[in-house]
Amino acid sequence: MDYLTGSAPSSSPCSAARHRIARLFVISGPSGAGKGTLIRGLLTADPTLARVAISATTRPMRQGEREGHDYFFLSRDEFMHRVAAGDFEEHVEFASHCYGTLKSEIDGLLAEGTSVILELEVDGSLVIRKRRPEACLIFIDCPADELQRRLEARGTETEAEIAERLRIAAEQSSEKHLFDHVLVNDDVEQSVRALRAIVQDESKEIA
Repeated sequence: MDYLTGSAPSSSPCSAARHRIARLFVISGPSGAGKGTLIRGLLTADPTLARVAISATTRPMRQGEREGHDYFFLSRDEFMHRVAAGDFEEHVEFASHCYGTLKSEIDGLLAEGTSVILELEVDGSLVIRKRRPEACLIFIDCPADELQRRLEARGTETEAEIAERLRIAAEQSSEKHLFDHVLVNDDVEQSVRALRAIVQDESKEIA
């Protein structure tokens, strides 16, 4: 397990592209750790590295969203039918709506030679670990005081809600030893470089 906090080794983009294999990457960590920010930074720096798998959901489509771009929008009946059929790699119900990752979405991208990124909660990540042991799991961690500062800066939660998120974060952090890499996001730019280095290294073809 790697604990990365900043700078990462550089590599030649052309050389890396020639020897790259398609991998499944699962990125997890506490709310406020910056998972989405690092994924966006990674793909902005090098859009050829991977694609984020599109999730399916039963929640209504919001203004500006597009089918097959933001989510695959399914009725609850269709979602549950597909769960029963074994079409989902993982799924969860949250705030009265279902969310999940379709096996076909992962397999389709991998078959194209494209690495896949899933952003999941810790429980979902460990489900993927059991079902796809070849997946590379990356835990995005954050110092507790910095995590609290970020949650307070968002201004979207009460003190009690922040305290609950910090409690959950501590529980999730206790499972980070189950991940292949742990990246401490205490500096976004450095962490994006470190995440890029992990993805590039894990995608290298073994001679």
